[in-house]
Amino acid sequence: MALPSPAAVQQLHHFAHRCRDAEETRHFYEDILGLPLYHIIQSDYVPSTGEYCPYTHFFFRLQDGSFIAFFDLGDDVLPAPSPNTPRWVNHVAFRVNTVQELEDTRARLQAHGIEVLGVTDHHIFKSIYFFDPNGIRLELAAQVADAAHMERESHSAHARLAEWTARKQQWRQERAAGQAQAPLKPQHNDRPEYAPKSE
Repeated sequence: MALPSPAAVQQLHHFAHRCRDAEETRHFYEDILGLPLYHIIQSDYVPSTGEYCPYTHFFFRLQDGSFIAFFDLGDDVLPAPSPNTPRWVNHVAFRVNTVQELEDTRARLQAHGIEVLGVTDHHIFKSIYFFDPNGIRLELAAQVADAAHMERESHSAHARLAEWTARKQQWRQERAAGQAQAPLKPQHNDRPEYAPKSE
């Protein structure tokens, strides 16, 4: 029996995360970052599971109609970071139109006492990084590569991932045999400017 085709996923609808306090989070996203508070859902029971867990679920709207959303569970508890993952790995990145907007936003955040890293050059885009009041790492990114460059990148993505996957399979076998202790390094270094000079 043939399966139906996958749905044509159009865009992100929303990304949701726990927050410590709804007003603290609203102030950051609406007053500082400029994302309007757009929708609130409140309930005692979770619709998808039926479990009892009172919450306020609130949404901030991005220019494309997608949302970043939060749950205030009414207990003043911060979301715990992942214990086995560096803090810089899990993050939410938002696109802005220009590098000047990155620089302007960096100045605005710093004026509010928020530590900002960057502007960081990723070759195809530039970014700034900072944390929200809940410990969520955020990125604002401005694309600098054109559509033709990105199209060329897309043609090599599967081959590069397949090479990584084959190398990882070999690494797993070596690790199982006690021959590999260190994590697997990628086959290419796309960011040589950040490598120590001895490498």
